[in-house]
Amino acid sequence: MAFEPVTPNVKTDITIRGSNPSYVTTSAGVVIIDTPQLPTRAVALRKEVEAIGPIAYVINTEHHVDHIFGNYYFRGIAGHIIHHQGVADNFMVSTPLLDPYDYAAEAIPMSDPDGATLFPDREEYFKDPGRADIVFTGDVVLHVGDHTFNLIWTPGHTPGQIAVHVPEERVVFTGDTVFSEVQTWVMASDVDQWVAALNKIATLDVDIVVPGHGPITDLKYLQVQKAVLLEWKAMVAAAVAKGWSREETIARCNMRDRYPVDIGQEYMMDYIQKHNAGILWDKLSANVE
Repeated sequence: MAFEPVTPNVKTDITIRGSNPSYVTTSAGVVIIDTPQLPTRAVALRKEVEAIGPIAYVINTEHHVDHIFGNYYFRGIAGHIIHHQGVADNFMVSTPLLDPYDYAAEAIPMSDPDGATLFPDREEYFKDPGRADIVFTGDVVLHVGDHTFNLIWTPGHTPGQIAVHVPEERVVFTGDTVFSEVQTWVMASDVDQWVAALNKIATLDVDIVVPGHGPITDLKYLQVQKAVLLEWKAMVAAAVAKGWSREETIARCNMRDRYPVDIGQEYMMDYIQKHNAGILWDKLSANVE
């Protein structure tokens, strides 16, 4: 793993395919925020934190596979796995766009070939994939030793999205509410809720924002993320207003030149542009009708 210090007690890894898994060392053990999608990285994280102390909690910021698949490797080891009800409701659930298990498997040969022997078959995985033993709604405050973890419900990117605010470290982990300097996956998100979530996070008294993807940033970047979301919505709304078909909108509306795709997903640029534009067209044209 390439975990780098964010503060004396916080480390994160922004170098791998998937989310930016992180951990916080407290006086009562280690708290992990999001687990690596890639098996070798999940196992390496487990070994690294077990050398520090007991794992008090594994917290998932959302239900997308790159934030939860690694839970499988922490079953029976973490004191508690905790996530929002919206994560529990959608945990590894297939959609018309994606089978999350297949997506996790697809990454193995290209991004983690050594993980093939660690990757469970479908039947074995779904016997116990690492669902939470603590599920909550709204906001929750965890006190772990000398640290506070404010789990703040920030729906938008996903229904069960949370931000993890650690005031003692002046850090917030946003999950995919922030895509820092990489392509934003809008897809089936609720853009208006997402903007409201960014506004909520902007009120926090923090110095450091650990995004779901891309480099560590600060609160100023929230305005950049907001602008990207609003531009996507305005661009597709304008297409609907001009009477463009779904196919025309997908062909003409994109942000492919704005940012690169995050690590290991470069081949998905067309997929992101197509589904960002297409799903927004579906929503906005339905509203018009």
